[in-house]
Amino acid sequence: MSKKVLVIDDSPSIRQQVSLCLTQSGFQVVEASDGRDALGKLDQVSMAVCDVNMPGMNGIEFVKEMSSRGSKVPIVMLTTEDNPQLVAEAKSHGAKGWMVKPFKPEQLIAVVKKLAA
Repeated sequence: MSKKVLVIDDSPSIRQQVSLCLTQSGFQVVEASDGRDALGKLDQVSMAVCDVNMPGMNGIEFVKEMSSRGSKVPIVMLTTEDNPQLVAEAKSHGAKGWMVKPFKPEQLIAVVKKLAA
């Protein structure tokens, strides 16, 4: 059975692009439109790929919430942000990686293969 990855992004086109990249590499994908939507889906997945800037619950708030719940699901941030303070904040709350959009599919796949193991 292939590993399931949660793709969290408010942009349907980005979710579709990331999902296609992952499914072509043998992963199953569960999608969420923001952090709040993702909270109820974490028990279905091996890891998550999460945007930062989203309405409702943004990516930093999501990582903080997962940390406070003691979640062990690895999270990689995939965002247009490259602010070192945001990177440090996300990582201090448990994010395992940070990738800047536009992303290279082979890099995303390599990270997901490593963390979804």
